[in-house]
Amino acid sequence: MIANADAGSTDAERLEEALEVLRRSTDVEVAKTSGPGELDGVLHRRGGRTVVVAGGDGSLHAVIAALHRRHELADTVVGLLPLGTGNDFARGNDIPLEPGEAAELIVKGEVRPVDLIVDCVGEVVVNNVHVGVGAEASRKAEKWKKRLGRAGYWMGAAKAAFNPPFYRFRVEVDGEVVADFDRHVAQVAIGNGSTVGGGTDLTPHADTGDGKLDVMVSFAVGPVSRFGYAFQLRVGRHPERQDVLYVRGSRVTVSGQSFWCSADGEISGPERNRTWRIEPAAFRMPLPPTDRSG
Repeated sequence: MIANADAGSTDAERLEEALEVLRRSTDVEVAKTSGPGELDGVLHRRGGRTVVVAGGDGSLHAVIAALHRRHELADTVVGLLPLGTGNDFARGNDIPLEPGEAAELIVKGEVRPVDLIVDCVGEVVVNNVHVGVGAEASRKAEKWKKRLGRAGYWMGAAKAAFNPPFYRFRVEVDGEVVADFDRHVAQVAIGNGSTVGGGTDLTPHADTGDGKLDVMVSFAVGPVSRFGYAFQLRVGRHPERQDVLYVRGSRVTVSGQSFWCSADGEISGPERNRTWRIEPAAFRMPLPPTDRSG
């Protein structure tokens, strides 16, 4: 189990609750890391054991990225104890947010293949990457998340909405241009998972095991349309709007004006051109059983 060495007392209590469940069924070695060097050292000595990430989306991203960089991801089973602020990967995959229940899933869950997004420079995205107003909101939320936790996402969104950036992008999905420079874009989201920001269904139909990327492009740039888009985004119905494009594919390129990316909550940029592709069944994870009734 890989845990954050800088976690607070509340996370430590939740971690102990999960460990109590896990140790009824298996031996557990806890490794607390505080940086990439320590993480590499832990992974180097793990052998063929299951890796359990005790943390949020950022911790999961760091472990998956390290395993991918080490060319060990395909042979690894990765479990998740969601102890973060947003826990969006867990939410989108019905992983329980309660530590004991999440630990039970790691022991008894159905081990299934999970897809991964890989970009043109070899960086990975586990859950979701987006550019435009959402990434700007994430940039502005950084300092507020430390003070307010999950509520910091909404503070960042409010600040971005006051003076939203609009872009002229070319968006290509599997070689087809789906948005071009003749029309302003508010946001582009590329989803492996469905939710961001602690439960907002940005790409609501995304499935981490279907071998496809869900691509959402919002053209809602006017004052009235922005309000309508934001309202329907809260309830996951924005793909029904006339000013929203929602398609699926295997490769996505965004190019044009300088932009920032929010990938699994981590901000990078500025960029002028970026391509993302899906890598199906990149690793395996214990997940709730699939519905086989149909």
